[in-house]
Amino acid sequence: MNRKVYSSEGGRLCPDCGEPADGCRCAATPAASRGSGRVRVGRETKGRRGKAVTVVSGLPLGAADLADLAKALKARCGAGGTVRDGVIEIQGDHRDTLVTELQSRGYDAKRSGG
Repeated sequence: MNRKVYSSEGGRLCPDCGEPADGCRCAATPAASRGSGRVRVGRETKGRRGKAVTVVSGLPLGAADLADLAKALKARCGAGGTVRDGVIEIQGDHRDTLVTELQSRGYDAKRSGG
């Protein structure tokens, strides 16, 4: 089994068609397989000059739905943020608020980290 799974040009590759996973349209990568089912809400400061950022990962959503959810979560927290590589980043430490909000939306959200 000698196939590429990552390319520096396109990132992760689809296991069936070999195209970049973000642009793949084949049935091998349905939206539900992108996440692990368990949504993790953690806090990071790495590479941000000591400023805390709340990170939400493991969401089984496509890019458009992820952007819509990020917008709603940012409004709920009253903070800025972005979506990078399938992960929602929200400025500040809002872990408890986000876990509660995600659970009310039906996700199996769990606080991760310390």
